[in-house]
Amino acid sequence: MLFIALYAAGSGLSYAVAPAFGRVPLPCFSDGSSRLRMQSPLFCVLNRQFVTPKMREAALALSQRMNEAFPQTTTLALDANFPFFDGFPLFPHLSHSDGRKLDVAFFYEDAEGRFLDGTTRSPIGYFAFEEPRAGSVLPCGNRDDLLTLRWNLGFLQPLWRPLPLEQRRTREALRWLSDEGRGFGVEKIFVEPHLAERLGVAAESIRFQGCRAARHDDHIHMQVGK
Repeated sequence: MLFIALYAAGSGLSYAVAPAFGRVPLPCFSDGSSRLRMQSPLFCVLNRQFVTPKMREAALALSQRMNEAFPQTTTLALDANFPFFDGFPLFPHLSHSDGRKLDVAFFYEDAEGRFLDGTTRSPIGYFAFEEPRAGSVLPCGNRDDLLTLRWNLGFLQPLWRPLPLEQRRTREALRWLSDEGRGFGVEKIFVEPHLAERLGVAAESIRFQGCRAARHDDHIHMQVGK
């Protein structure tokens, strides 16, 4: 009980102190002011919802665009960063250490093609991979690195709900980030090549994260400049 009380007090204090470190929180719940929120309260409990003001502006603009293009669409944020100190690692990510990176959940639909707002396949939005289709580009297909964070987690896949990817919304999110998003400082987007090919999106800022980093066919990684 003492630990819980101290942790809760420290988390509350982080909201007041984070701006001194150039960080601001993303909305943990729907508050009526935007269509952006964290995918799960767990991210807020673990204090992983902090970003730079520039990133928050870009994420809010993305959510606004998604709601304009597809009314009643909520954009779900996943891991961002801790409230303090550049360079402090946010495991298991390799680059979420300065508040300028944010993961965004994919959009999903049911078997009848009806959009499921605020829904992800896995409870935390991660690790429910969109598997490559036959003939897809597979840059890591012949690699077997010993030191890698590229987990396939095959034993978990049968546990997730078999929800199809809502391609129109996911495509529009990638398109906006790589186009209008540049005006908000978005400089890099990571997504698996086979998924970018499947959705028909291509831009200099849409990149492959490499074979030693986590798979990016379960979420979109966005990054803003300084």
